[in-house]
Amino acid sequence: MHKKITIKDIARLANVSHTTVSRALNNKSRIKNETKEKILAIASELNYQPNFIARSLVMNRTKTLGLVITTIANPFYTELSQGIETTAISLGYNIILCSSNYDLSAEKQYINMLRSKGVDGIIFTSAHMGDPNIIGLAEKGFPAILVNRRTYHPMVREKVDYVGVDNILGGFLAVEHLIKLGHKWIGVIGGSSESSVGFERLEGGKKALTTYGLKVIGDYFLEGDFLKGSGYQGGKKFLKMDEPPTAIFAANDYMALGTYQAILEEGLKIPEDMALIGFNDIEFTSMRGIELTTIGQKKYEMGALAVKTLVERIEGGKVGPSKEIILEPELIIRKTCGFHSKGYQIESKKSNDEQ
Repeated sequence: MHKKITIKDIARLANVSHTTVSRALNNKSRIKNETKEKILAIASELNYQPNFIARSLVMNRTKTLGLVITTIANPFYTELSQGIETTAISLGYNIILCSSNYDLSAEKQYINMLRSKGVDGIIFTSAHMGDPNIIGLAEKGFPAILVNRRTYHPMVREKVDYVGVDNILGGFLAVEHLIKLGHKWIGVIGGSSESSVGFERLEGGKKALTTYGLKVIGDYFLEGDFLKGSGYQGGKKFLKMDEPPTAIFAANDYMALGTYQAILEEGLKIPEDMALIGFNDIEFTSMRGIELTTIGQKKYEMGALAVKTLVERIEGGKVGPSKEIILEPELIIRKTCGFHSKGYQIESKKSNDEQ
């Protein structure tokens, strides 16, 4: 059997101390470029593989982060995770991915598993507004960061960093766009009431209605779960009303796609018979034949910022006040609301004086 190459072997061949080799391999400062290049060349030639267990014992870190998402079924998390994984790798960290499927008990089990594996910190995109698991980590001071979703518990807001989009503004922009196109009867399919994202986008939509002097009608607000099926069911429910809305805002694109399907199944046209807008700008909503008008958020950037902020906490040993990073949403106009249609007229069952 071949002998496993160690740092001491590289140090002997490079005629330097093993500390110098360690600094070169970990890209630390205080080492000459010439020496560093010599060490890296020897390590490459010998096909040196670092002993991560030994390194973690010395550094008291495993260079591994946990990532807990709500579900791999939603394409939003695929795009967000790309920013997280790519950035983590660039900083020398590995990612362990877990999907809680909106289940707090599953989330707790994953937290216990990740901590047993010695992860240096955890990124959460799964937080409920009063999430006891996140509160528990905040109490213990364990490095964690919330992305997209957050909890409003005062201890968490004080101790745990957060990166997300301005969801209230995003909900406002979505409904405002429909209002500016002439719609007064707007249905909203929100996300789960246990999610800060669902709550905030709903608040933004209501704010737009009141700002423009329109009624907030309870029957026109349905709760979904951010999955395609609830968007489909919500769309069907709206269309079966005696006085259906003339436009629908679905609080994420995945639900909007379900609503899109429901509208077409009823033999209606988009946007001629029903306008539709989503939220998130997931990749395939721009495809020809869909071209969904939506509220965009920088998913990759959000993930990258989350990793950088968490690693800064871990490596800097920072225990100060939490950081809140809020990104700006963007209205992305495509073809499902009729903005580009010349002479677009809203058709509804409402009387002319109401229109």
